[in-house]
Amino acid sequence: MELELLYWHWVVFGVVLMLGEIAITTFFILWFGVAAILMGGLLFLLPGLSVNWQIFIWTLLSAALALLWFRFLKPLSIDKTKAGMSREAIVGEVGQVISVPTKQRRGRLRFPAPILGSDEWIIISQDSLAEGDRVRVKDVSGNSLVVEKMVG
Repeated sequence: MELELLYWHWVVFGVVLMLGEIAITTFFILWFGVAAILMGGLLFLLPGLSVNWQIFIWTLLSAALALLWFRFLKPLSIDKTKAGMSREAIVGEVGQVISVPTKQRRGRLRFPAPILGSDEWIIISQDSLAEGDRVRVKDVSGNSLVVEKMVG
């Protein structure tokens, strides 16, 4: 007796996986469920597709959707604002100027290691700065850091 999967088997399997995602909340199983539902739609259009091909296509769809999630969609959901950041965690830190602030635009600095989730920050300074200068964070102004040039 040969195993026969019908399109609705894939749809039910996909819904079960997606419901399982509600309990797990990793957004990983969701893509296997979406791939199963897509496989059900494909099988509805091509009912003669063998079980081996169905599983192969579902595996490819699952991998592609998971890759798209981790590579492109998940980074979009990361909060890149600095709202609620801890001022105390960044004041006094030392970084290097990578873009000099001018009257028209703010500059940028890079820390040796990420601080509060980012290694590059927008800066404001009263001092005359050049690229490569080492600066110390004096204060926070909105999403920008107020820095001073380090002497010596």
